[in-house]
Amino acid sequence: MDWCKVLGFVYSLHLFLSYVSCLHRDQFPSSFLFGTSTSSYQIEGAYLEDNKGLNNWDVFTHTKGNIMDGANGDNADDHYHRYMEDIELMQTLGVNSYRFSISWTRILPRGRFGEVNQLGISFYNGLINALLQKGIVPFVTIQHFDVPKELEDRYGSWLSPEIQEDFQYYAEVCFKAFGDRVKHWVTINEPNILVNLGYSIGVHPPGRCSLPYGNCTSGNSKVEPYVAAHNIILSHARAVNVYRKFYQENQGGSIGIVLASSWFEPLRNITVDQMAVQRALSFETGWFLDPIILGDYPSEMRKILGSNLPVFTSEQRNLLLTTKLDFIGINHYSTVYVKDCILSRCILNSFEGNGLLATTGERDGKLIGNPTGMPGFYVVPYGMEKVVMNMKERYSNIPMYITENGYAQSSNSSTAIEDLVDDVERVKFMQGHLTYLSSAIRKGADVRGYFVWSLIDNFEWSFGYSLRFGLHHVNYKTQERIPKLSAMWYRAFLGDSAINQNWNENPSLKTY
Repeated sequence: MDWCKVLGFVYSLHLFLSYVSCLHRDQFPSSFLFGTSTSSYQIEGAYLEDNKGLNNWDVFTHTKGNIMDGANGDNADDHYHRYMEDIELMQTLGVNSYRFSISWTRILPRGRFGEVNQLGISFYNGLINALLQKGIVPFVTIQHFDVPKELEDRYGSWLSPEIQEDFQYYAEVCFKAFGDRVKHWVTINEPNILVNLGYSIGVHPPGRCSLPYGNCTSGNSKVEPYVAAHNIILSHARAVNVYRKFYQENQGGSIGIVLASSWFEPLRNITVDQMAVQRALSFETGWFLDPIILGDYPSEMRKILGSNLPVFTSEQRNLLLTTKLDFIGINHYSTVYVKDCILSRCILNSFEGNGLLATTGERDGKLIGNPTGMPGFYVVPYGMEKVVMNMKERYSNIPMYITENGYAQSSNSSTAIEDLVDDVERVKFMQGHLTYLSSAIRKGADVRGYFVWSLIDNFEWSFGYSLRFGLHHVNYKTQERIPKLSAMWYRAFLGDSAINQNWNENPSLKTY
């Protein structure tokens, strides 16, 4: 039976037939990593078990008013106790890799000011060993938003150069404990999101900001994001330096960093908006990747921010240029329009305003793509290819991994589980983005993996449990995992011959 015709029938004539060719696993290299992504705080729970220390999110979520639905990650998906069950889900999907993060305070409850927690080491050893026994490659993020409360209390975490020493120490503990089996390391996840939401608009910890960007009790939205980013960049470099000098040759792994990477289209077909697109790219990903790869911040940032943008010393620049990275991780979710705010009037009340630009999902009364459950995220599959090709050209085709790509469903207590499990829109999203990713690879982009966000529904930061990104539905009261239609599709795409046969013979099949 013709696969394209089957898919067209299954998804009611809407499965990108107007602009997407038929998608197959064999359009990607045989060595390509296909997996799912999660992060420790969002799924593990067990927030005070086995000597784990408090982190910034443990504290932030227990402060009334910080989380949309008043929830926290104390229990989350209880992955700490159910990781074997979740690995079985991965094996059923047929993925060959799993991207997860290590909880800093599960390993070092008090940062470098306390002892290494051997119970935390044991947990991640168990997880890594179980993955390898199933033939699933661990792809490990060292820091995914969470920081020990101890470091926030002592010196303000990312606002102090002291964090560089702490992060280097933490990274080396991880290399020593797990590097004999972990061959893919991410230093820091989405530092551009971390600093913008934590220090510009204040909706993530430490909740610092200033008017007009946000109404926080303390902070400076025009200065602190750049101070924090500077320390993150140097923390990354110091961790990579340690890995290069003492671990990489013997352990045989690679190390990179992950950036949130939107695509931007000019709102108007005029030169200033086209220039604003380039500025948006510089302020989003160039902000971090240019120093790490090229040795300094983008010139557009220096011109606009002036003295608010820190300066690297010659010693720091040399460290950056001699360490760099082995790959770029790309978290891509959406595409938006950009408007210039240098010559045009704008309300500059969000972090984009520091780049003298504004973003929107609407032009002439029409959305750039179908909206998702996440505010400001739209379904624009071609953005995947645009992001990848821009990275290819800007950074000389350094190897890339799509470390997150996913679709948000909104959810509340009255949402029917049938509507959440029958997630046709997520299937469309995945197929469209993978099709454009395969196009970028055919055009020479060195992309080596793709990870869906997320394996399971989880705690979605300031949105609590009101958004669901998972391939598997989670009942947070019982912790039951239920595969969604998207899990079925991903499994079929990854090449399980039996399920492909079942799918072809019964297009309405929605369960394992």
